[in-house]
Amino acid sequence: MSPQLFQPFKIGTTTLKHRVVLAPLTRYKAEINHVPYLPLVSDYYSQRASRPGTLLITEATFITARVGGEAHVTDSVHAKGSFIFMQLYALGRTADPAELISEDASFPYVSASDVQLTGRDTPPRPLSVQEINEYIALYAQAAKNAISAGFDGVEVHNSNGYILDQFLQDVSNKRTDAYGGSIENRARFTLEVVDAVVAAIGVEKTGIRFSPWSLFQDMGMIDPIPTFSYVISALAARHPDLAYVHLIEARINGNAARDESQVGAHELNDGLLALWAPRPLIRAGGFSRAGALTAAEAGALIAFGRFFIANPDLPTRLEKDVPLNPYDRSTFNLIGENSPRGYTGQPFTVAA
Repeated sequence: MSPQLFQPFKIGTTTLKHRVVLAPLTRYKAEINHVPYLPLVSDYYSQRASRPGTLLITEATFITARVGGEAHVTDSVHAKGSFIFMQLYALGRTADPAELISEDASFPYVSASDVQLTGRDTPPRPLSVQEINEYIALYAQAAKNAISAGFDGVEVHNSNGYILDQFLQDVSNKRTDAYGGSIENRARFTLEVVDAVVAAIGVEKTGIRFSPWSLFQDMGMIDPIPTFSYVISALAARHPDLAYVHLIEARINGNAARDESQVGAHELNDGLLALWAPRPLIRAGGFSRAGALTAAEAGALIAFGRFFIANPDLPTRLEKDVPLNPYDRSTFNLIGENSPRGYTGQPFTVAA
């Protein structure tokens, strides 16, 4: 019998043929109006869907974006017999205030609190409760739009220092109202967003991603375990049939890997994984083939980023133990470049 990594697995109503997942990866392949470059983007996802039954998760997508062009992407993935979830997010204080003004002068620069982000000249304005409710409605509508465009589900982006993470973590949330202070209050926005998305598209089409240990974009609680334990336990109680929970390992710090010597022995997701088990779990962050095989035997799906960029047929290469193409980090974020360079030109293996 083949290892669990290559055995079928069900998330929500979707039955995958293996547990190798494409992680959400920002690639900046869109027009100025946020519509993806076509056919380039559909080709990219189609290539990584080439092994039937693969789950792909898109790069983070603005909750305010209009439906446009995404159906070409979902059609190309489904034509290969694979599945695709759209990751939904809002920037909060990680936005560039100048870019907001250039996009629309009415766009406010906001966050959970007025805690200034390193590299920004001005602090954000705290969202009002009315605005929080407007954001919740935007997440729900974006989820509906995604399903209308053919996506099999959505992933709520609650990681890497974006708006929901800004509310959840005490380093960026200094509020004194119902959305700040206690763990329960800081988790409220996240839980209300998930409630709204579930109501909009169904629990089995809804996943969520967390990065408990990441220091990216000025995040990093002294002890994240109580906060993330609470929110995962609350999700288990409210939505036990959620498609999945997706956790990033401590060795990944946003868009970069941490040296193993920088990762503390206590920086483990084991307790959080146990809170959600035996429900579907995706683990992401620097997994080798051997590490993925081991983690899958314990019940997890494994999301790959850098190696899936360089190896569009990664599930087959991992199963056959074929050497991997090396990745070129310098081509990961060629902003605005509508070309296959570093995007769709990687070779497939001849192994069958």
